Amino acid sequence: MRQDEIWDAEIAQGYDTPGAGMFAPEVLDPTVDRLAELADGGRALEFAIGTGRVAVPLAQRGVPVTGIEMSQPMIGQLRTKADDATIPVVVGDMATATADAPDTFQLVYLIYNTISNLLTQAEQVACFRNAARHLAPGGRFVIELWVPEVRKLPPGQQAMVWKSEAGYIGLDTYDVLRQHVVSHHFRFGEAREARVFRSPHRYIWPTELDLMAQLAGFELESRHADWQGAEFTAESRSHVSVYRLPQ
Repeated sequence: MRQDEIWDAEIAQGYDTPGAGMFAPEVLDPTVDRLAELADGGRALEFAIGTGRVAVPLAQRGVPVTGIEMSQPMIGQLRTKADDATIPVVVGDMATATADAPDTFQLVYLIYNTISNLLTQAEQVACFRNAARHLAPGGRFVIELWVPEVRKLPPGQQAMVWKSEAGYIGLDTYDVLRQHVVSHHFRFGEAREARVFRSPHRYIWPTELDLMAQLAGFELESRHADWQGAEFTAESRSHVSVYRLPQ
């Protein structure tokens, strides 16, 4: 299934959950705070801008934001919150699409595990190179990404439940040879029927991500376990990595 088929009108309409989940202030505010700091007074470009969860509050902080997004329904949802003059969006793939005036952004960011939506290593490397094309000397590329939890897989099994709560089960199935995982999100009530949303990913180890960055001319500036700057350790489930081009 293609990514533009996954992120369709139904998903776009139900994507925003104001004040809750990934839109909760305790999740969103530290993200926006850190990105505004890293933009350092310059322009920002968001790969896979989606419905503007981060771009809208970042623009409200005074950071000029441009987006790249392949899903027209997601852009349509963004347009209910910000017009094209406020947040311009280029329709296209984050690995290849070019925003206006490349080489002028101080910050490119790609968050909430979205680089894993690119399903080959070559596409992921191309994404780094696309970020480099858009950045001015000394510019930064920020990636938020989960750490693969392959070591939690029981021997001989390919699936793992990573979340279970009332009305929801999150289940991942792994293909460790290709570094592929499919996330299954089951939502159900008291009736027999359940709804499922599936999304395929290619997971990336932090060291592999660093090598991709080097191939595109970046150096690792910092890596933390979250947006508040917690130490990244062997037990961290995700990371925020900041890469920088030479001055």
